[in-house]
Amino acid sequence: MKTPPPTSNTPTDTQNQGDRAKAHTEIAKRLIDHRSEVGQLAVSPEGARVAYVVSTADLEHNTNRSCVWIDDSPATAGKHDGNPTWSPDGRYLAFTSRRGEKKGDSTLHILPVTAPGEVRTVCTMPDGLGDVAWSPDGKWLAFTSRTRDERYTAEDASWQAPRKIDRFFSRLNGEDWIFDRPTHVYVAAADGTGTPRNLTPGEFQHHGISWLADSSGVVTAAQRHDTWDRDLARDIYVIDLTVKDNNSHIRCLTAHDGMFSSPAVSPDGTIVAFRGQGDLLTYPQNTMIGTLPIDSNSTPESEISWPSVRLDRTFETTNGSPAPVWEDAQTLLALAEDRGDTHLFRIDASSATPPVKVTDGALTVLSVSAAGGIIATARTTVDHPSEIFIGDEPRSTVSRDFAEKLLPWEKLTVPTSDGTDEIDAWIMRPANFDEDQKYPVLLNVHGGPFAQYGEYFYDEAQMQAAAGYVVVMGNPRGGSGRHTGWGQAILGTHHPVHPGSGWGTLDVDDVLAIIDGALERFAFCDPDRVGMLGGSYGGYMATWLAAFHGERFRAFCSERAVNNLTSEEWSSDISTAFRTEHGVSHLEQPDDYERMSPIRAVRNIDKPMLIIHSEEDWRCPIGQAEELWVAMRLLDKEVEFYRFPGENHELSRAGSPVHRVQRAELILDFFEKNLESR
Repeated sequence: MKTPPPTSNTPTDTQNQGDRAKAHTEIAKRLIDHRSEVGQLAVSPEGARVAYVVSTADLEHNTNRSCVWIDDSPATAGKHDGNPTWSPDGRYLAFTSRRGEKKGDSTLHILPVTAPGEVRTVCTMPDGLGDVAWSPDGKWLAFTSRTRDERYTAEDASWQAPRKIDRFFSRLNGEDWIFDRPTHVYVAAADGTGTPRNLTPGEFQHHGISWLADSSGVVTAAQRHDTWDRDLARDIYVIDLTVKDNNSHIRCLTAHDGMFSSPAVSPDGTIVAFRGQGDLLTYPQNTMIGTLPIDSNSTPESEISWPSVRLDRTFETTNGSPAPVWEDAQTLLALAEDRGDTHLFRIDASSATPPVKVTDGALTVLSVSAAGGIIATARTTVDHPSEIFIGDEPRSTVSRDFAEKLLPWEKLTVPTSDGTDEIDAWIMRPANFDEDQKYPVLLNVHGGPFAQYGEYFYDEAQMQAAAGYVVVMGNPRGGSGRHTGWGQAILGTHHPVHPGSGWGTLDVDDVLAIIDGALERFAFCDPDRVGMLGGSYGGYMATWLAAFHGERFRAFCSERAVNNLTSEEWSSDISTAFRTEHGVSHLEQPDDYERMSPIRAVRNIDKPMLIIHSEEDWRCPIGQAEELWVAMRLLDKEVEFYRFPGENHELSRAGSPVHRVQRAELILDFFEKNLESR
C-alpha cells in the first residue's frame, strides 16, 4: 500500500515518518480487515430460530464477503450470500447469492433447515436480486431485480446504441445507469419450476415487496406516474398476480402527493404500513409511519393515517431504514432516531396511543424482525459492531474479540451560539490516554446534512483515537435525530414552505460551538493543534471552515465534498432535487447558490488541505474536487489531492478493503504531518 511521500529528506525525519506511516497502516488494517458485522435478520415463523447475515472485509483478497448464519453457526458457505427469508412453515430458508456460471449473475436458492434435501437453485438473474419475500401459501418467491435493455447484450460499449435521456435521476451513485435497467418486481415458483415472471415491465423503478395475506398479489413502492422525476412523488401499489394484463393488474393506493416507501402488509391483509411524508416541496422532514387500507374499494383518495405522528423524530434513520414490522394485527415495530440513539418503537396502528420506546440506553438498533412472539434486533454501540439480540439478550458474538480493543466515548451538550437550544456532541479520548498530557484534536462533521452521529460503532473515530488524537463530533442544526424544526433550520431563505437561514449559517455556528465547547471543557485538548475533516456535506463544511474560519484550525481534509452548489445542481445524480432544501433552483436564484458555495472564497484558504474523492462518485461528482484543487494549485496554496479509481460516494463505508485502508493512511499521515507540536 502506498502512503504519502515524506516531506523531508533527512534520515531521521524519513525514518520517523516511515514508522508513523507503518503504525497508521496497522491501525487501519486492524479496524477494517476481518471485521464482522451482522444484519438482514429474520426470525422463523414459530419464533424458535433467527437467521441473519454476517459480513466480513477480506483485505488479502480485497473483497467483502457475506454468509447466512442460523442462530450460532454458518448455514451457507458462499462468499456473497444474503437476504435470508423463511418459508411460512419454517422448514426452508431462501437466500440470494452469486453462484451463477457468468460473472455478475445473481442466484436465488432454497436451503432445507428442518426438511431433508440439498440446497436448490430457484432462478438466476443477470443483474442483482433483492427484496426477497415468500408468499403466505408457500408457493411463490417474489423479489426485485434490474431488467436490462438489449443494449447490454453488447459488452463492448463501442457497439452499444446511444442512450436517449428523457428524465432526471437516470444515473445513480453506486448503481450507474438505471433508466435502461429499471428495478422490476418478479415472482418465481418456490419449487424452482418455470421461469421468473416480470410483474412490472416498463420504464419504472420499484422497491420493497410485501405479500397480500391470501397470496393473490404483492404491495410495492414505485414511481409509475409520468411526472415522477419533476414532482418527486413515490406511491404505494398493489400488484394482482391473478390478472395477466400488464396495465389493469397494477393499482395505485396513493395520490402522487407524497414520498412513500417500505410497504408492510398487516397479518390480516387489510392494511399496509409504510414510511413516508406528505410534503413534496420540503427536504428534510421527519419521516413518519403511515397506514392505508388495501381492500378493493381503496382509492388514491383514501385517507392516510399517521400513527407515529406524536413522536417528532424521523423513522428514516442514518444507519439504514428497514420497513416497519407488524408485531400483531394492531401493533407495528419501527426504528426512529433520538439525539444520537436509534431505538425500536412500538406503534399503535389505530393511533389511539403515542409510540412507546422498546429499547433503551446508548445504542443504535439497525434492524428488527418479529415472529412467534419473539423480537430480534441487530444492535451496535460505539465500542461494539452490530450483534443480534433476542429481546435484550445477545444471541450472536461474532465481534466479541474485535470489540475488546475498541474505545468508548463521552456524550456532552453545548449551547447553541444564539442560546436557543443545546447541541449533542461526543468526545473520544486517544489510546493510552494520560490526563496530564495535551493531545491534538480532530473535529469531524457528518454528511447529509440530515444525518446524525451517535451511539454506534464508527471506525473513523476509532482509527483517529488509536492514532493519538482526541476525536470530537456533534450534530449541528440541519441534522436528524431531533424535532422537525432542528432539521429544517438551514433550509433556504427563499423556501416556499419553511424558510430557514440556508447552508453556511447556523450550521457553521453550531460546528464552531461544538469545538469551542470541547476545548473549554477538556484541558487535555490542545487548542493550537486542531484539525477538521468531513465527507459529503461534511466535506462542504471543511471547505467552508477553511475559507471563512481558517484561523481556528491547523489543517483540513475535504472529502467527496460539495464545493460549488451551482455546478452540483446540474451534475449530481440527484440534481434538481436540491430545490427541496434550498427552496429554489439555481436558475431562479443563482445568487443563493453562489452565496452558499465555499469555492467563492478559495483565496482565503491559508491552511493545508487534503482533498479525497472517488472517480465514480455521482452524488458529488469529482468535478467538485477538481474545481477546488485547480483553484488552490493556481493560487499556490498547500494542497494534496487523491483520486480513488473504481469507487463511488460510499468509499469510506463500502469501498474495497484495500482502498479503505489506503484512505485511512492518507488521512492519518496528513494530520500527523500538519498537527505536530511546534
